Amino acid sequence: MPALATTSDGFLLHGDPFRILSGAMHYFRVHPDQWADRLRKARLMGLNTVETYLPWNLHQPEPGTLVLDGLLDLPRFLRLAADEGLHVLLRPGPFICAEWDGGGLPHWLTTDPDIRLRTSDPRFTDAVDRYLDLLLPPLLPYMAASGGPVIAVQVENEYGAYGDDVAYLKHIEHALRSRGVEELLFTCDQTAGDHLRNGTLPGVLATGTFGSRVEESLRRLREAQPEGPLMCSEFWIGWFDHWGGPHHGRDAEDAAADLDRLLSAGASVNIYMFHGGTNFGYTNGANHHHAYVPTVTSYDYDAPLTESGDPGPKYHAFREVIARHAPVPDEPVPAPSPKLPPTTVRLTHRSPLIPPAGRPVRAKDPLSADDMGRRSGYMLYRTTVPTPGDGLLHFAGGVGDRAQVFLDGAPAGVLERERYEETLPVHVPRAGAVLDVLVENMGRVNYGPRIGVPKGLLGPVTFLGRPLQDWDCHALPLDDAPSVTTLTAPHPTAPHPTSGTATSGTATSGTATSGTADPESAPPGSPTSRIPVPEAFAFAGPAFHHGTFDVSTPADAFLSLPGWTKGQAWINGFHLGRYWNRGPQRTLYVPGPVLRRGANDLVLLELHGATTSEARLTDVPDLGPTGP
Repeated sequence: MPALATTSDGFLLHGDPFRILSGAMHYFRVHPDQWADRLRKARLMGLNTVETYLPWNLHQPEPGTLVLDGLLDLPRFLRLAADEGLHVLLRPGPFICAEWDGGGLPHWLTTDPDIRLRTSDPRFTDAVDRYLDLLLPPLLPYMAASGGPVIAVQVENEYGAYGDDVAYLKHIEHALRSRGVEELLFTCDQTAGDHLRNGTLPGVLATGTFGSRVEESLRRLREAQPEGPLMCSEFWIGWFDHWGGPHHGRDAEDAAADLDRLLSAGASVNIYMFHGGTNFGYTNGANHHHAYVPTVTSYDYDAPLTESGDPGPKYHAFREVIARHAPVPDEPVPAPSPKLPPTTVRLTHRSPLIPPAGRPVRAKDPLSADDMGRRSGYMLYRTTVPTPGDGLLHFAGGVGDRAQVFLDGAPAGVLERERYEETLPVHVPRAGAVLDVLVENMGRVNYGPRIGVPKGLLGPVTFLGRPLQDWDCHALPLDDAPSVTTLTAPHPTAPHPTSGTATSGTATSGTATSGTADPESAPPGSPTSRIPVPEAFAFAGPAFHHGTFDVSTPADAFLSLPGWTKGQAWINGFHLGRYWNRGPQRTLYVPGPVLRRGANDLVLLELHGATTSEARLTDVPDLGPTGP
């Protein structure tokens, strides 16, 4: 019998009445050295449970593998939750949405273009089974049946918004049970339309996801499930942001009033999010309704606990509400954590991204990033244009997701998937001009039917209606922090192939230093050069930039990059994520454990250009102006 059982209107935990007061916190969005701090603050707010998704794409980056260390050390997270006296709700998917890259589905699934994701297609369910064969054995000791903190496990995720393949849901249920999961199983679905009917299973607890209209949502849940506990498994108290949009917030008192309505109705709750954290590295997802829109690096979510782990207005308001319905620890609310004093970082050296190290794959037409086995990051494509003149470059199928185009090293334009751009007017200066196309994966769609759409160049390319062929395709290995001493640079005697006037925003003009230099004259593996940056400078990218700064006492900070355009940031090898002056997000969160006493390294990959050689570490975040 599972530790957590249901009655006609509530829960029993080990036979005693129990109400789930949970908060969402995704271990993979928080530095592991900060897990204990965040879990303690969850308990002090009055929560008795924490909830987390499990990202299949990171736990199994390649078939047959399993990663359970670092940010993905789920057993450690579960031990820390148990040490704090918290129960755990696990949501292993296989699909998780979560505004996470691909909704957590690994990119290698789509190497078969005919696979039907999130269905009973054996090609999909067999992959799920092989993953669970590896994932579940190390987690079973943490189930409540073995004395661990995990009291319930979710089947799929908001499936009613996607499909109605009951055989698939039953397969996931059986996959969990047959591999030793004895705990209570539940589904979660939005309460509107047919979602609850399509996404639920007989004998599996149905829960709802909503953030307002509490009474109406609970009524719909009760109509779909006449008996059993009422539970909101995602009580949305904030929202996520997209590049180019506003920063989303929700009034603390308004959210607290809805929480009070929910608890007054006798329902259990999982606050989504209690602590949002950060989409470190390339892990952000994207939405595609009317247009493709990628999610920003911060997953602050306007949650009770801020991105840097400080109690915000909702923390205090929710604690007061919870105290009306359940005991709250008689301990003081923690003060905000110390922050690093404002610091200026001088970027002293740069190395160009183009040409990259390593041998390309030669193909008649461009290969997608998925064809090249790349989950994330960048692709560089190179060919020559046989015919000079003015005309349109046409990219059949568009780009996934943002392409910078260079002719003989000079910036020629930018194409963006979110604008449905497939053509670019260009001037080809000579026969045989070198065409470079740098394509950035901005995040895989995490919700809806466009999950699994490949990245990179997605079809043939033509100029003046004639196909361009014989492409060198480079999958750029930028998952880990670049080593400052081994970054690829042009041969010391060759001009920088993409140097010129600085650009800003999405400006696409620039003046090349040389249109005839061979940027691949440096043989692969040859010694690289780090180019000193002048005191006053403006440059066009793409290039890596490096600087050092000293820290006396490591603490949380926020990286601010005024004067820079778009790219990636690493500190001491830790990938903070993507920055972009399009906003709304203006700073990147720097977890204190990333820093060290003494010298620290900052590396930026700037794709366009900057008007400064400095970056700043501040003690205040800037997530942008709040909008609707």
